[in-house]
Amino acid sequence: MDLETPLDMICRIIVRAREWDAQVPSNEPDEVDEDGPISTDDAYDVMIDEKNDSVEAEIEAALDDLAEDQIAEVLALAWVGNGTFEATEWDEALAAAADPDSDPAADQLMEMPMLAAYLDAGLEAFGLSCEGIGQID
Repeated sequence: MDLETPLDMICRIIVRAREWDAQVPSNEPDEVDEDGPISTDDAYDVMIDEKNDSVEAEIEAALDDLAEDQIAEVLALAWVGNGTFEATEWDEALAAAADPDSDPAADQLMEMPMLAAYLDAGLEAFGLSCEGIGQID
């Protein structure tokens, strides 16, 4: 399987998605999500990496930089990573991700919990990884 999407772009999305997954909702009284984790120890609140719009915007910008077929490819890769499809079902996954009758692929990716882990697992299913991508040697 040859990816249309540059591997370094997928790895960039993975890095930002890891940052996004690591963040938690704010503990400020006017911003508290009733269903989210709430800290009761103000001394440690400063150590919490709260969600911010900049990381989300970076992921959205990375997805916006991709063509529609590339975004569908990233979604299909995430589906392989989460077990919705097997690597041997790549063509089916790609067709489902590109289905014009479903929600936009970028929206599905942004709503996917554990996106970074799924993309990592999807790459691994095809013998690919982000190891060494974007690192200074």
